[in-house]
Formats: sequence, structure tokens, C-alpha cells
Amino acid sequence: MKTKQELLQALAKQNGGILTAEAVVAAARPEESPLHDSFEWDDSEASRLWRLHQARNIILKIKVEMQVGSDGDPLTVRVWSSLTPDRENEGGGYRQTVAIMKNKDMRAQLLEDAFYEMERFAEKYRCLSELAEVFMAIKRARKGA
Repeated sequence: MKTKQELLQALAKQNGGILTAEAVVAAARPEESPLHDSFEWDDSEASRLWRLHQARNIILKIKVEMQVGSDGDPLTVRVWSSLTPDRENEGGGYRQTVAIMKNKDMRAQLLEDAFYEMERFAEKYRCLSELAEVFMAIKRARKGA
């Protein structure tokens, strides 16, 4: 039996090097597929999960202009932000970004979450030497925080 990685490689090879989500779902349908358990096959539950995904997208798309500092131009920011501790609770949750920015501990958590996301960005694109300065700036910012 193929591993997940071997199966994904084979699917991409069959499609000229491109791996598509449709191909992955099709390959995962058989119960003996190594990918099968990675999917929710109960249509009612899958529909519920998809609607939750859509709701999260709606929440995160709402933006407002916000003054940061006394002399800077207003920035467009998300109205709602999700902090790591909130995501660890069942169902997750979002807080108003303005409230987060006014609370020392929540602001520190938002900064920590930002550093985590920047480090994941750096991992993803580390192969691009053109971004080496960006990666160094992330490291310097992390040390200075």
C-alpha cells in the first residue's frame, strides 16, 4: 500500500505534475485509501463544517479604518481577530481587534501569533533567496519584541 505522500506524488504525475484537490478527494474515497481517514465522509457533518468555514471567512473579511499612533495614516484592519488561546477552546472565537489592541496581554498574544505566522511564512518560502532580507527582518523583529 502506498503512503499518503506516495499517493499524492502519483496523482500529480498522472496530471503532468499538478496535484488537484479534486484528484485527492477522488483518490481518498475508497476506504482502503491512505487518505480516506483524512476526510469527513458524512455529508451532514461535512456540510456543517463547510458552513462554519464560510462563517469564519465572513468574519475575517470585515474591515475598518483604524488610527494607529497619533501621527500615522489610518490603517485598514480586520474588525475581528482570533487569538491562539481562543482557538484552543471548542468552537474557537473572535474578539474585536480594537479591544485586543487596548489590552496589554491580548495585544502581546496577537504579536506572538503574528510572529508565529511570519515564521511559518519564512519556512514556506525559505527556498526563495530573494526574500532573505525579509527573513532576517523577521528574526530581528522577534529578538526585539
